[in-house]
Amino acid sequence: MWKMSLLIRVAVAIAFAAGIAGCDLLPEVKDETAGWSAERLYKEAHDMLTTGNYTRAIKLYDTLEGRFPYGRYAQQAILEGAFANYRAGEFATAVAACDRFIHTYPNHPNVDYAYYLKGLVNFREDQGIFGYVVEQDPAEHDPKLTKESFQAFKDLVTLFPDSRYAADSIVRMRFLTNALGSYEVKVAEYYYRRGAYVAAIDRAQAALTNYPRTPSNEDALIVLVRSYDALGMTQLRDDAQRVLKDTFPKGKFFTVSATPWWKFWVKEPTPLPPAKPIDDKPWWKVL
Repeated sequence: MWKMSLLIRVAVAIAFAAGIAGCDLLPEVKDETAGWSAERLYKEAHDMLTTGNYTRAIKLYDTLEGRFPYGRYAQQAILEGAFANYRAGEFATAVAACDRFIHTYPNHPNVDYAYYLKGLVNFREDQGIFGYVVEQDPAEHDPKLTKESFQAFKDLVTLFPDSRYAADSIVRMRFLTNALGSYEVKVAEYYYRRGAYVAAIDRAQAALTNYPRTPSNEDALIVLVRSYDALGMTQLRDDAQRVLKDTFPKGKFFTVSATPWWKFWVKEPTPLPPAKPIDDKPWWKVL
């Protein structure tokens, strides 16, 4: 037994010595940026950013922050690093960098840009709540990022009304407000189609309350009218219909089309020309 134990100890010692020798044989990995000043690191990172090499820029900005955590270059590295992550599709990292800058440098002259960039990161007009598939439940699509984008723009406009980014933020806020109202109505319509009339009423009322004076208000009122009617709540139905008529007197709910709903063409088809006498010639004989 003691011989077996001795052999094990010898084997372990040999393996350990071989490991140390192997480490000595590995080539040393050198950091090309070793010894670079903060100014040189920032210039190289900025050059990479402007040429679209975002991966390289992110690495250099991180190196700059790690080696020189204080000073104007480090502050600029956080902002530009956030932008580089945004363009590289690293949205969570970009938002985290914006938040870090806002909390660390709340009085910085460029803190308004941090709010603006945070709003941009989560602002995606071609995704999120607009990426519906008709067969899917729209209630499963969480508009969390849309709300966060709206809040960032709102903070910017509230805290820095004279910012160069304020005007564009207001336009984007209006777009997001319309989008969120539309989202609520789509969920309400989904519930209505499935006979969940109470849930449809709740979401339609939420759309009217939280997003007033948006294009989706008309559809929200229509959902209310139809849901109350389905529940036999005639008084509430009439009240909702009265508001709908006062607000949208020429809207889709009151527009009567002369064309039946199943007739989707615009014009009557052109009659065929009168039939010609039957030709005695075989169909294959063209002469």
